Amino acid sequence: MAVTVADPEPGAPHQPARTRRFPRAWLLRLATALVSGFAYYLSFAPRPLWWLAPLAFAGFALVLRGRTFRGAFGYGFAFGFVFFLPLLTWLLDFLGPDFGPWPWLGLSFALALYYGLAGGLITWVSRLPAAPLWAALVFIALETPRAWFPFGGFPWGRVAFSQPEGAFLPLASIGGAPLVGLAVVFTGFCLAALAARMWERREVTRPVAFAALGTVLPVIAGLALWPTIGTDAQDGERTVATVQGNAPDIGLALQGERGLLRRNTIAESERLLADVRAGRVPKPDLLLWPESATTVTGPDPQVDQLVADFGVPALIGAIYQLPDGHLQNSVIDWDPSTGPGARYAKQQLVPFGEYVPARKVAELVTPFLDAETVDMVPGDGANQTMPAAGTKVGVFVCYEAAFDYPARDAVRDGAELLVVPTNNAWYGESEMSLQQLAMSRLRAVEHGRAVVVSAVSGVSAIVAPDGSVTSSTGLFTADSLVGRVPLRTQTTLSDRLGAWTEYGLLALAIAGVAGGLVLRFRTRRASAGTAAGEAAD
Repeated sequence: MAVTVADPEPGAPHQPARTRRFPRAWLLRLATALVSGFAYYLSFAPRPLWWLAPLAFAGFALVLRGRTFRGAFGYGFAFGFVFFLPLLTWLLDFLGPDFGPWPWLGLSFALALYYGLAGGLITWVSRLPAAPLWAALVFIALETPRAWFPFGGFPWGRVAFSQPEGAFLPLASIGGAPLVGLAVVFTGFCLAALAARMWERREVTRPVAFAALGTVLPVIAGLALWPTIGTDAQDGERTVATVQGNAPDIGLALQGERGLLRRNTIAESERLLADVRAGRVPKPDLLLWPESATTVTGPDPQVDQLVADFGVPALIGAIYQLPDGHLQNSVIDWDPSTGPGARYAKQQLVPFGEYVPARKVAELVTPFLDAETVDMVPGDGANQTMPAAGTKVGVFVCYEAAFDYPARDAVRDGAELLVVPTNNAWYGESEMSLQQLAMSRLRAVEHGRAVVVSAVSGVSAIVAPDGSVTSSTGLFTADSLVGRVPLRTQTTLSDRLGAWTEYGLLALAIAGVAGGLVLRFRTRRASAGTAAGEAAD
């Protein structure tokens, strides 16, 4: 069977129709998009395969060459869907069998739409000079609204989070997660342009040289920055201990086991105290408890006594009851002499975990909500930097590691050390805990600070300012970490630029899309004028 096919490349000059057999090229493109999306997933923790990410984007870019907006949207969606499905399987552990696969499938579908839109918009900038750069800007720009919508944003799976090590990581100190992500995608898109042009022309031309330069330049820049990543102490050091009490692997049912989390954390703290008194481990300067390790509704003599026995200040992760009865996910600065003091409340709450968006709609589709289910109250950012153990300690809690502003705000407020209390016990033996640890490793380089991750059931870790993990625990084990960390005062260029990097890249992407539309319109009008002139002749 023969069919007539027109050149599908958007904005391409008019060419005579050609005849060929029924095309199956779309199957090859779809397969490439799916393989590339899965390769992109494989670049994420716990696998140290950071270099797979640019290769995945190279495959994705080859799929998009010559496509229409609609076709590129479909391939972009396929790339994204096959990426998010395995990345987010921990949702199944969290919700358990009662919910079925629908929340997991629904969220993966919604997030893949962003990748579909990226694919479509990339076709609009494909005719611009330096097209790989504009395409990379478009892709990274769409990570910004993904941090806003749906349900207050879900930035899990950002490109930069695939890079907790490797050549691109030092770029975080210059432009944070947005610049790291841009470098990865740009490298992949330039690699695709290089391969395509060499295939088409088989000779070295100026576009080939530019594509080759774009492929290696981000890698060279990242490697050149490695010596600038400071790890030395600038204001002394502190010995920090974090307690991992452990929890049962029961997913969402853990909500009703707060008493058990408290008992386990206290028991492990007492074992650590015995080790300190016996001289088996050094005495810490600061004690850390993980997220929601206890519930505070008033005076707590047991925690008072435990912290007093250690004789050092503690940062206690707690569910704190406000005077009106509402709850806040908090970290409390607990003094060994005076008890609880300053308190930081988590700002970025987990949708459907700590609050329920669209509650009226949700009540129609799930039996797990009723009038007694009360949303937690987000914090306002107060006390994010706490004076403890003679230094300023910046705090951001669990899910907040995925967002740029909490750690940045803490460092700009003078934090010399960052701590991340977290509770990943909800998510079973999945990759979620290590995916989140990768974010903290990126934040360490982004802000030039040591980061201590304190988890209920693992993975707890001490991360050096260069992103390397100096010690860590396993999943679902009762354990403690005691380690020496440097205090640093120097701010990175990323901290000084702040959100301007992200919004600057977003503005460039919008300008590129607008320029691509203008060029597309002029090309079509010129083609129409030429066709009209030929008809008149």
